[in-house]
Amino acid sequence: MPALDSVSLSILVGACLILAGILSSLVALRFGAPLLIGFLGVGMLAGEAGPGGIRFDDVQITYTVGAIALALILFDGGLRTRIATVRSVLAPALILATLGVVVTAALAAPFAHAVLNLNWTEAALMGAVVASTDAAAVFLLIHSRGLRLRPRVAATLEIESATNDPFAIFLTVTLVEILLNGPEPLSAVLLSLLEKALGGALIGWLGGRAIVLVINRFGLAQGLHPVFVTVGALIVFSFGEVVHGSGFLAVYVAGLVAGNQQTRAHSSIVSFLDAATWLAQIVMFMLLGLLVWPERLLQTLLPALAVAVGLALVARPAAVFLCLAPFRFTWREKAFVSWVGLRGAVSIFLASIPLLVRLPNAQIYFDVGFVIVFVSVLVQGWSLGFAARRLHIALPRADPDPRRVELDLPGQLTQELVGYSLGENNPYLRRRLMPSWAKLMMVVRRGKVLTAEEAGIVREGDHVYLLAPPEKAPALDRFFVDLPAPAEPDPRLLGDFFVPGDATMQGIAEIYGQPVPPEASAETVADYFARRLGGNVHKSDVVTFGAVALVATRVDNGRVLSAGLRLADPDPVVPRRKTPAKRAWQKLLSVPRVQMRRLRKP
Repeated sequence: MPALDSVSLSILVGACLILAGILSSLVALRFGAPLLIGFLGVGMLAGEAGPGGIRFDDVQITYTVGAIALALILFDGGLRTRIATVRSVLAPALILATLGVVVTAALAAPFAHAVLNLNWTEAALMGAVVASTDAAAVFLLIHSRGLRLRPRVAATLEIESATNDPFAIFLTVTLVEILLNGPEPLSAVLLSLLEKALGGALIGWLGGRAIVLVINRFGLAQGLHPVFVTVGALIVFSFGEVVHGSGFLAVYVAGLVAGNQQTRAHSSIVSFLDAATWLAQIVMFMLLGLLVWPERLLQTLLPALAVAVGLALVARPAAVFLCLAPFRFTWREKAFVSWVGLRGAVSIFLASIPLLVRLPNAQIYFDVGFVIVFVSVLVQGWSLGFAARRLHIALPRADPDPRRVELDLPGQLTQELVGYSLGENNPYLRRRLMPSWAKLMMVVRRGKVLTAEEAGIVREGDHVYLLAPPEKAPALDRFFVDLPAPAEPDPRLLGDFFVPGDATMQGIAEIYGQPVPPEASAETVADYFARRLGGNVHKSDVVTFGAVALVATRVDNGRVLSAGLRLADPDPVVPRRKTPAKRAWQKLLSVPRVQMRRLRKP
């Protein structure tokens, strides 16, 4: 029957497009471009103006798919965020996500007003559409480049990118309503913002608690846990929107609440959400690509490039430097955060709202937003690694994050099995160091399963499985990541995490399973630096504590205020050959470091 054949043909074409989008990701990663480019490119090629010739102009379907995709992305981001690890950057990140969005939109508006022939309200809407950053694009590029950012910078970017979407959406919707219905009093706008923020936060908190309660209390079939969580996230989002709260804020808060509590089947939930999020993004990007007409893009190309330059070089840096001024960020960190403000799916999604409500000049917002996103991910995305290295925010590493296997243990919530493959350059093989809260349970060697006692000393090529708390499992990566040892420590790459100067050495020893003498157990980090280095400590000084290295990150009057931690490398570095004259000259000039500092004391 023709009707059934038409349905089958539609399914075939849709599946082939998704497959083409997946395969395009290989090309994008090969050239270091974000996957967004590949998915959009497939949609454009398949569209009416491309070789595919598919006619598609249904903005409502595109908006619906985009809303679902963004809801899942935000929930997944909240689920993976550990409040304990980002608490120190919550204030700067949230200011960037709120005030930063307003400042960025306000400073981008004059460029749009000057080159696009828009009135000031329309120009402000153009600025709001491109004001938010895209977390998926930023961190995909960081991982594909093999970069390890400073912890504070990475956490700030993560929280800002995850939380600025709801505010950008609110700003965009407010300006659209003003263009449709006329201006409203500022007090009414602020009251509406407060209602949406409080309503969204409350709905998200209740929804997250409800999701955790159902997972832990009710006996769902094992395969239904991730499906229930995904559907629950969409219910939280849609309910928040229906009652005129911020559904996007609600779904992020729900993920944050659920991700910071112990739940059953956590690993399978995260894996399923990964797949669901990828699928939703692929479909959304390709639908957005189908809506694009290259001929229209060419008509607004030069004005759109002017807005993109103003956004990247003026609006975003000014917002970042203003918002981070009260906090202890260096100019290098501020410059990097400014440059990494990539625009992505959210900007194109917001640009479709004027099309949906049929605003005057609606096509301009979509076309200009599309060009800005394309330029942002190409120029800023491709230069991300260069900027990180030039600003000393990160160092390249030879391999991305380790492949970690996580297995849930039915009947309890406090422990899970975490598996790693031990390669040639694994730090554990060099140091034999493991946290006190992790216990080796099983070793797979040459296809044979052994208990820890039967395996004896773990060797290269083994697959080890450890018992660890789920919330601490990712911390095992620093012990089992397969990376070659550095030739020498670089103080610009601060440690695995930070500790205050008044933290005790006993606490650090417990984290790393390192023995500590009784007389040093109550000694603080600051006192330990002072004792080891003779009193006057300088920033970036490094001292070792067994197999742990401490890097002084903040120093005041010779006393350490905070230090970064990382695993020290006990392997000796082979010295380079020196000529006899060079050895004699260095011997003549060499003075012990501590003695030099004593000489500098008044």
